[in-house]
Amino acid sequence: MVFTFGIEEEFLLTDARTGLPTGSRELARALMSPEHGSLPSSAELLDAQVEVSTPVCTTRGEALEALLAFRSGLATAAASVGVRVAPTGAAPNIPDAPPVLNSSDRYRRMGLLTGAVAREQYVNGVHVHVGIDSRDTGVRVLNGLRPWLALLGALAANSPYWRGSDSSFASWRMVHYRRWSVQGCPPFFSDALDYARRLDALLLATDVVPDAGHVGWAARLSEHFPTVEVRIADAQLQAGDTVLLAVLVRALVETLASAEPASGAAPDPELLDVGLWQAARFGLGGNLVSYPGGSVPAAKLLHALLDYVADALEDAGDREFAAAGIARILATGTGAQRQRAAFHSGGPAGLVDLYSRSLTAQ
Repeated sequence: MVFTFGIEEEFLLTDARTGLPTGSRELARALMSPEHGSLPSSAELLDAQVEVSTPVCTTRGEALEALLAFRSGLATAAASVGVRVAPTGAAPNIPDAPPVLNSSDRYRRMGLLTGAVAREQYVNGVHVHVGIDSRDTGVRVLNGLRPWLALLGALAANSPYWRGSDSSFASWRMVHYRRWSVQGCPPFFSDALDYARRLDALLLATDVVPDAGHVGWAARLSEHFPTVEVRIADAQLQAGDTVLLAVLVRALVETLASAEPASGAAPDPELLDVGLWQAARFGLGGNLVSYPGGSVPAAKLLHALLDYVADALEDAGDREFAAAGIARILATGTGAQRQRAAFHSGGPAGLVDLYSRSLTAQ
């Protein structure tokens, strides 16, 4: 059985003259125009963001085709109204004035609740949904995913710049998200009932979690679809980078869904938490926490991941693609490393050029 999956990508909109994030009602109208194929986009928290969701996919080819079609249409529609699209996990620079929040009631309530956190939410991610047969299976998968989330975040790191300078982090987005009320690695759950009980407690026992969508664990069960949703990744420069993440996540979910629960104690939550910080700081350029085994080079852990999910990758016809994709990123760098190289060679204009070239590249 090959598991189905879907991908959500978020993009930053910037003013073509200033390079600063900008909302655009003209772009929203253009995206709905038949001229651009009425692209299946949706709004995010800020007007300067746009999100797309693929259809349910069985193969990586289906996912890549859907992402490339949207990215191409978005680039064309944006150019027609003087807006650029940046496939980056965080805005390299942001305006001093507060942003315009999406006009929906839910997003306005979120803005009022979170204050300055929402006002700096110029960050974009990739969410991968993988279909599951039950919420008990989903909980078993969530428990097994916990030690791998930092590695996925390091592989996806693509947000080194913030407020006009290098943040020294490979993923500033991961750091920013730690400021929301419920974030980080999900806890260990005994079963689906335990998951539901603890989610209800967050909603009912506090005034800072208005709905289940506000629970921003790096992986969670979807409340709308029968899926596990992995939310650790920054927005990616190229569609092929996004698809690589998706096939690895799908292979992990498939492997964990049929695996026996690990014997022994679950990894200590404080190690998982610091592992996420470590991944955000260094990306693939340093060590990552391994279970068991301490802190090991990121490349070594990537190859361990490939070995762990080899059968699932083979079942889906993705084994060679995944191995080649990881080899490519180890050779050419993560998105964060490519952004730094572009900035060092061309300054802010080099970043703009990288974003433009990458948006519609495979």
